[in-house]
Amino acid sequence: MSIQSPGLAPAGGQGRINTLYFAVWRWHFYAGLYVIPFVLLLSITGIVMVWFSAIAPEYGERLPVMPQGAALAVQAQADAAAAHAGGTVTQYIAPYGAENPALFRVAVGDAARIVAVNPYDGAVLRDTAEGDTWEELADHLHGELMQTGAAKVWGDLAVEIAASLALLLVATGLYLSWPRNGRTLRDMLVPDLAARGRAFWKSLHLVLGTWLSVILVFFLLSGLSWAGVWGGTFVQAWSTFPAEKWDAVPLSDATHASMNHTAIATVPWALEQTPMPESGSGAGSAGTAPGAAVDLSAVVALARELGFDARFQVNFPQGESGVWTISRDSMSNDSTDPTSDRTLHVDQYSGRILADVGFADYSPAGKAMAVGIPLHMGLMGLWNVVLNIGLCVLLLLIAVAGVVMWWMRRPAGAGRLAAPPRPELVPLTKGVALIGLGLGMAFPVLGLSLLAVLLFDLVVLGAVPPLKRALS
Repeated sequence: MSIQSPGLAPAGGQGRINTLYFAVWRWHFYAGLYVIPFVLLLSITGIVMVWFSAIAPEYGERLPVMPQGAALAVQAQADAAAAHAGGTVTQYIAPYGAENPALFRVAVGDAARIVAVNPYDGAVLRDTAEGDTWEELADHLHGELMQTGAAKVWGDLAVEIAASLALLLVATGLYLSWPRNGRTLRDMLVPDLAARGRAFWKSLHLVLGTWLSVILVFFLLSGLSWAGVWGGTFVQAWSTFPAEKWDAVPLSDATHASMNHTAIATVPWALEQTPMPESGSGAGSAGTAPGAAVDLSAVVALARELGFDARFQVNFPQGESGVWTISRDSMSNDSTDPTSDRTLHVDQYSGRILADVGFADYSPAGKAMAVGIPLHMGLMGLWNVVLNIGLCVLLLLIAVAGVVMWWMRRPAGAGRLAAPPRPELVPLTKGVALIGLGLGMAFPVLGLSLLAVLLFDLVVLGAVPPLKRALS
């Protein structure tokens, strides 16, 4: 199979290989034009997010407090937070340990504040408007390019296109760097530090890309699982925990995603699209003490009784049919162990447990994402922080090396892009065709992007000579 200009016959032998090499190089180049700005943006925002989530959290949850005997009742702590912010408490986040404060989300009109409270004396240690953090800003840039409302879809799509084309960059990059024509496996794995000029930058780009290819694919796939098309429409929809597993429990029209209050998602990926249960049916299993008030203190006591230790979260019921939700998951920075993730719903009237979902209940894809998302976010410990920041720095270096290589290859004063030449004949072996078809079917945005670039290269550039010269 081949893409052939009129009047030319297929070439064979080494010419066939060289022609395919130049075609792949050209695809690699054009994909890089779109992806490199996103690599710079996503790497920088990734470093910011990892730093403020794992090293210097901004809501005050890691502030030191001095233990002073027994802690105040959790309701007293909540009352202190509500009085300070002048609103209504809607969420409680237990301290990491005896020397850390508790956090309370306090709704104030249409907004909310996160208040850090000393659990021993009720003193407010920090008061922050929800979402008014560097991590939130970086996350909003990282996922939607700061777009809101209807435009958020387009920001998300632009990032998804970049991540999809980055998969193409990995595949084409490995093909281009594969040993051939005197180049050895050592050249692919060990940088030539003695080289000078463009040869040095090419060696650096090639070797770093080779070593990072596997881990980069993992990060791209885990990131795409959040994206609107491949993630939300395909993978997540197929892998969501089925609410039908909850026996005879009435379901709400609201999903678990309704508990995500800002751009930073805190609800487990496998549950986001799962409907919430409803209160008031008398269904469920034994929970809080019968006849006692089902309030924050009772729900926290139930959580402790069921094995929730250290940091966990309690979301208050939303509306008359809402439920108390007790949760601990690693993507919310509650723990560094994804296998301890657990979400439990309690009827706000009877105190009965309506649903109890843990890591073991997730689908295989749900389990993979339960581990993959905190790993992607750098939340699984210091080693994960070092890994992620190191990866971001190396990706910045790869991108810079690619730009330097292009600049040094570009003819001085050419006034054009100086893209790799487009062969008149591009031989496509069955293997190449099947790989392209498989990637396009597995990642629809990638397939459509490849089709758009191919049509632009073969049709538009051919029909507009000035544009062809500028981009050639």
